[in-house]
Amino acid sequence: MKIELWQLGKNHAEIEPLIMLYEKRLKQYNPFGIETLAEAKKMPDAQREKIKQQEAATVLKKLDATDILILLDEKGKNYTSIQYAHQLQQWLNTGKKRMIFLIGGAYGFHESIYQRQQAQISFSAMTFSHQIIRVMFMEQLYRAFTILNNEPYHHE
Repeated sequence: MKIELWQLGKNHAEIEPLIMLYEKRLKQYNPFGIETLAEAKKMPDAQREKIKQQEAATVLKKLDATDILILLDEKGKNYTSIQYAHQLQQWLNTGKKRMIFLIGGAYGFHESIYQRQQAQISFSAMTFSHQIIRVMFMEQLYRAFTILNNEPYHHE
């Protein structure tokens, strides 16, 4: 199953070396890709719902009906690294072709995305920038694969 990380928003050159490092490591275990999706056009904050709706349309248009969609959302479930590794294995065992992890836009996800998702993961109740959460996610995904392969990266 191919794993993809989709992000609404821009990339920042400052973190690209870390992104490239973890992308290279992840590809040793599983097909992996990153896609940056266009954010909604700038609008006043008062139009947050319209912004979320436009971003949702962009995401939903790219999804296949069989894709597993997992949101990176502060309201999601918290896992230890070992729990996350076991959950990842369960998702991988579904036989689906693609698993998408989605980082939302500045205002979060539209209701239509919540209706489409299969799971939500939270790294913390705190809010992080899209770029930081991207690196954190990739490191945890790499850690999960090392746990599943009994490799000496994660220490308990």
